[in-house]
Amino acid sequence: MLQMFTGYWVTQMVRTAAELRIADHLHPGGATAAEVAEAESLDPASTFRFLRACASLGLATSTDGKRFESTSLLDTLRTDNPDSLRDLALWGGTESHWMPWGRLADAIRTGTPQAQAALGAPVFDWLAAQPREAEIFTNAMTAMTHNLAHQLADVIDIKDAEVAVDVGGAGGNLVQTLMRRHPGLTGKVLDLPHVGADADASAEKLGVADRFTFVGGDFFDKVPSGDLHLLKFVLHDWDDDSCVRILRNCREALEPGGRVLVMELLVDEVGKPGLEPLMDLNMMALSTGRERSADEFEAVFNRAGLRLVSVTPSASLLSVLEAVPA
Repeated sequence: MLQMFTGYWVTQMVRTAAELRIADHLHPGGATAAEVAEAESLDPASTFRFLRACASLGLATSTDGKRFESTSLLDTLRTDNPDSLRDLALWGGTESHWMPWGRLADAIRTGTPQAQAALGAPVFDWLAAQPREAEIFTNAMTAMTHNLAHQLADVIDIKDAEVAVDVGGAGGNLVQTLMRRHPGLTGKVLDLPHVGADADASAEKLGVADRFTFVGGDFFDKVPSGDLHLLKFVLHDWDDDSCVRILRNCREALEPGGRVLVMELLVDEVGKPGLEPLMDLNMMALSTGRERSADEFEAVFNRAGLRLVSVTPSASLLSVLEAVPA
């Protein structure tokens, strides 16, 4: 129990390690607290205390109590790691996360998210007014998709699709991964205009820029046309009515024979250990959204004029739900 109610200490330690680039400073060869402090303009004594705590968590090792070396766990936060979790670590410890979580009891009492009470605005409105936090969020979503894209692409059957639209796709990693695997596929990302430069740069880096288009816009207003609409970790941010609105826009923009693929966590079994119920509480604290069961998704699809035809698990925590116009 002690470990449970001090868990937020660890969250903030990991976030701090990411912010101060501790993994970079300890790899390769290790470093003393004084060396890390000099590189980051930190207080040497406080830096030592922090590194000592990192060692207690398995994030670092030290044979002489003075020089610290990185572990494979900490290496996941290195900036030169192609699968780096640094941006996710930064996002997980931001104000927009831990302040609403501090009001979780109020969310349970009232049935309403606590971002408004904790931050002064709904979480996405707050992010829009906080450029640095918005950048961290966008980078975190891009990093998460980078780590998930290949696992999802392994189970996505594009069939005869010609145009895939990544709805709320941020940097476009998912659709661009599919485009690399399927040279005949054209891809689009619909997201808020400020992420367009990142999506275009990613397409250029992956060699698919000639088949890629970024569309700045709002999925509550209109969705670009295509015959394969992708929604990864989008619907869990929203209540059922909002999800129906998004899905109706997708259905209306589908070319004949088109499909909608929704990629989300599924909360289907009470008592099963895992991240899914905790992510559901995260949605409760931060937004009007929620994690759903397959049956709950089917009900939302039906309201939007779609029919659920398959649910396919992936090697990640996400499942792929395929729906077609009813």
